[in-house]
Amino acid sequence: MFPQYDVIVVGAGHAGCEAAAAAANMGSKVLLITMNMQTIAQMSCNPAMGGIAKGQIVREIDAMGGYSGIVSDKSMIQFRMLNKSKGPGMWSPRTQNDRMLFATTWREMLEQTPNIDFWQDMVKGLIVSRGTIEGVITGMGQEIRAKAVVLTNGTFLNGVIHIGEKNFGGGRIGENRATGITEQLVGMGFESDRLKTGTPPRVDGRSLDYTKMEVQEGDEEIVGFSYLPIERIKPQEQRCCWITYTSQAVHDILKTGFEQSPMYQGRIKGSGPRYCPSIEDKISRFAERDRHQLFVEPEGWSTVEIYVNGFSTSLPEEVQYQALKMVPGFENCKFFRPGYAIEYDYFPPTQLKFTLETKLVRNLFFAGQINGTTGYEEAACQGLMAGINAHRNVKELEPVVLGRSDAYIGVLIDDLINKGTDEPYRMFTSRAEYRTLLRQDNADLRLTPLGHKIGLASDERLRLMQAKESRVSEVRKILADFPVETEMVNEYLGEKDSSLLVERTRAAKLLLRPGVELNEMIAAIPSLNEAIGNADALVLEQVSIQLKYDVYIEKEKELVKKMASLEDLTIPDSFNYDKLHAISNEARQKLNKIRPHTLGQASRISGVNPSDVQILMVYMGR
Repeated sequence: MFPQYDVIVVGAGHAGCEAAAAAANMGSKVLLITMNMQTIAQMSCNPAMGGIAKGQIVREIDAMGGYSGIVSDKSMIQFRMLNKSKGPGMWSPRTQNDRMLFATTWREMLEQTPNIDFWQDMVKGLIVSRGTIEGVITGMGQEIRAKAVVLTNGTFLNGVIHIGEKNFGGGRIGENRATGITEQLVGMGFESDRLKTGTPPRVDGRSLDYTKMEVQEGDEEIVGFSYLPIERIKPQEQRCCWITYTSQAVHDILKTGFEQSPMYQGRIKGSGPRYCPSIEDKISRFAERDRHQLFVEPEGWSTVEIYVNGFSTSLPEEVQYQALKMVPGFENCKFFRPGYAIEYDYFPPTQLKFTLETKLVRNLFFAGQINGTTGYEEAACQGLMAGINAHRNVKELEPVVLGRSDAYIGVLIDDLINKGTDEPYRMFTSRAEYRTLLRQDNADLRLTPLGHKIGLASDERLRLMQAKESRVSEVRKILADFPVETEMVNEYLGEKDSSLLVERTRAAKLLLRPGVELNEMIAAIPSLNEAIGNADALVLEQVSIQLKYDVYIEKEKELVKKMASLEDLTIPDSFNYDKLHAISNEARQKLNKIRPHTLGQASRISGVNPSDVQILMVYMGR
């Protein structure tokens, strides 16, 4: 019934979808197995993509040739560029999305991708022979053979849903959990543990009073995620979101449910997300605060369902309902469903190689929440890289590994492999030491050549990137050479409260002044406008960033070069760390467990200090 596949992808969430698309577009014959064909690419939590650091990841996925950026742009109902008041290394795009349109668009794109077959069933076991994966066993008993398998099980592995004192098996509300895989992997020698995450109530938007909330509109300029010329909504067509707040009265009602809380009564053993805590966790950890912000987010164009972002909870339904009714604008709210917590199995990611292949079983890959991450974007980028490397393993090609100076994707995977995680991992700009280089605006310049080289990014993507790169270089040269006379620009400088020119200068130098913007300067100097000619807004933005932050960019490039020296020092696979008596016991244990390939990797392992690295260098004869 089933042919021999190159790659089987288990699970059709954000990680599974990207993994299947990547492997198939590169030429592998792929089978995507999901427990429910109707929930492919389901937005299980908030109906949004991107945000701080996450937006950079979506742009990187797009630059490599992945689908998440395209799907997000086609299903957006609102766009915002976050952190615009800060430097460009912090700018982060975010879309509010139509939940149903997002999933429909993903499924359509997958169905239109050659080389992908679909099968609806639960995978209950793996076929492993002599340390190599050979296929999967489904709940209906089929044995399906493949050369590589990517597990993207999300929250479904032995998932348990908690609402107050109630708990029941499930991978998502209304959907069954997956069993069998954890037990088999543990039997093979894998280490597993439990994590938990949660989601807020969904309410009927017709029952809310929006006049009591602060309106949050989209940007006047819609940039989107994808570098492809996708038709996006117009700014005036965007849907609004709203902001409201809890109060001490809300907190007091929530506290009445603490005795029935699965989190406080110890029924939940797994750690929850530190940076996206439940509302009961917030009022306990931040007892000094008398209110917390809630974002009221529409679920789509043609639904009245509302997502109450910031009110994640597993308290009893009646406590949730009574507390939310005390929030301004929610006095008459009607629930579609209560919030809940879900506890599930994951496998500490220190058990993986940088390709996301497991160390114990060849050609078996893990991606997404199975590795301890949280968030659609974190899952999607792991799926992309697992799909790429599963394909390349099957075709006996060199692996593709992104470094910390290449992409946020590289930072995320490096963090997971070297440091592991005992709580749901979320990406932040602060995790990236080279964030001036890893901006959202230049992801195509950084990654599209690589994506095209490995056969994932299309010829069109490469052509667009090269045209942008050429135009940026051309405009930079014009600005470097263009002479600005005092009479050309002093009126504009006066409006900007900038000191007036007393002698001729070059346009590029003038741009370095605080408050001077390239598009405004071009508009103020007609001859400069004429010299530059028609230039895309994104080209001008790129030019402006490169010129204004040139010093900082060069400093980071120098830092990358210095750190690269450690990355070039390879540690033999057979190195005996037990002979390093001068290092700490913790360092020795971590080095033995992770077995880093380079001194650079060793230096980033949690518990390995600089002095330990120096001792290691001495023993290696360095």
